[in-house]
Amino acid sequence: MTLSETKIWRACLYARLSKDDGDRTESHSITGQRELVQDFLKSMPEIHLRCERVDDGFSGVDFLRPAFVAMMEDIRNGKIDCVIVKDFSRFGRNYIEVGRYLENIFPFLGVRFISVNDHYDSEGEHSDSDNLIVPFKNLINDAYSRDISVKIRSQLAIKRKKGAFTGAFATYGYFKSPENKNQLVIDKYASEVVRDIFRMKLEGFSQQGIADLLNAKGELSPMEYKRFVGLNYTNNFKRNNKALWTAVAIGRILKNRIYTGVLEQGKSGTPNHKLKNRIYKPKEEWHICDNMHEPIINKQIFEVVTALLLSDTRIAPDKESVYVFSGLIICDVCGNSMIRKTVHRDKKYIYYICSTRKNGGSCTQKGISENKLIPIVLHTIKKFVSVVVAVDDLVKNMHSKRERELQTLKTSLSARECEAERYRRLKGFVYEDLKNGLLEREDYIEFNALYSQKLSDAEAVASALRRNIDAFVSENKECDFDVTELNRKVVVSLIEKIIIERGGSVDITFMSRDEYSGLIRR
Repeated sequence: MTLSETKIWRACLYARLSKDDGDRTESHSITGQRELVQDFLKSMPEIHLRCERVDDGFSGVDFLRPAFVAMMEDIRNGKIDCVIVKDFSRFGRNYIEVGRYLENIFPFLGVRFISVNDHYDSEGEHSDSDNLIVPFKNLINDAYSRDISVKIRSQLAIKRKKGAFTGAFATYGYFKSPENKNQLVIDKYASEVVRDIFRMKLEGFSQQGIADLLNAKGELSPMEYKRFVGLNYTNNFKRNNKALWTAVAIGRILKNRIYTGVLEQGKSGTPNHKLKNRIYKPKEEWHICDNMHEPIINKQIFEVVTALLLSDTRIAPDKESVYVFSGLIICDVCGNSMIRKTVHRDKKYIYYICSTRKNGGSCTQKGISENKLIPIVLHTIKKFVSVVVAVDDLVKNMHSKRERELQTLKTSLSARECEAERYRRLKGFVYEDLKNGLLEREDYIEFNALYSQKLSDAEAVASALRRNIDAFVSENKECDFDVTELNRKVVVSLIEKIIIERGGSVDITFMSRDEYSGLIRR
């Protein structure tokens, strides 16, 4: 074939760098791979470089890498017919998959494959030894990846056993210590949101109700908060709607024991370095360490909330929260729960009956009216508080809690004001770009409308927060501790269960220290 008849190859330079398999040397850097291939192509005039595909931070074991998939799409569409890599390990570290591409897929698609450092060219002359050396090199690359995976897994297991945090990102409410990335420290702002979530659950709100309240206040969801503080954050303006709080996200927080200072790690994993499907492990295989970081939530409060999540307490119709006694009243005769029932005659009567009896069972419990139960429980709680709890400590704790709640509101207001100011500046920037001819009018209209809406939303939330702060200050000027009426938070914070005995007598089991726990009888 003459020079004029020489086939022109349309090539793609493929580069890969993994962050988890030890490929951190300068020779393996993306720049190093690019320069090596470009220098090689100077002596190959028949190969024209048409594109470059880079997978930065992807393991060579998995062949579903974004840039690799895009390159294969280019091949199938006829855009390229030649692939050039620095060496076989950059192409992949899965012995079986690399062999499948070199021996079957690329020849079938008519693709020329070149590995510069391995002196391999599928269009060149091949000796018998190549049939042994090439598979052997790929086998070595595969073994290297497996060896690195085993070492990393063992190192992470050792860290987990010692109580070191090994997650990629800190759990919402915490951040990684600047001095030690394996140590969690409290995020003052986000931790107050976590406390609010637990407080609202104690007050009887459902997970969806809590999510709705946080969204109404303009609180950033955990995903958006990570971006806000700069974790995995890109400067490109996000045009789609913000990720909002959901009932699922609230549930995860309420069930996460990390907020009590307990690390539970190693709950799931992959079978090996080649398989990505996660397998959940039995609890006895978890790595559980206590007191490894400062808790956000008291363990007793966490256990109360856990019990609430396990109990069947549904939100009443047209109500934001559950009834005061939901899930707490037990029938002493049959041991099942008692349920609230409303009867309308000349006036409304509310009473609790055994669920067994209501469903046609043989329980003989007659039930108890709410008008009788409320004063009994209220009187017993007052008695319990006066005898068991130091009122001065309660007052001190309540004042401290009010200060934290007020500070949370002020911090949230400051964040919304900063957000509003940011959108004001962005509106100014796009106007200047329009004046200077850097932005088309259609784009200006789109961006201006977008920023105007964001500004309006931020100002509305800030205005609501100012009203909330004023109301909070006004309500707490002269507020002393005194249990004058029952509410959901008081009841679930102090009471484990209320037992209605045959004949209507009431036994109340309080949740407290061991020396004060037990039955206080009325």
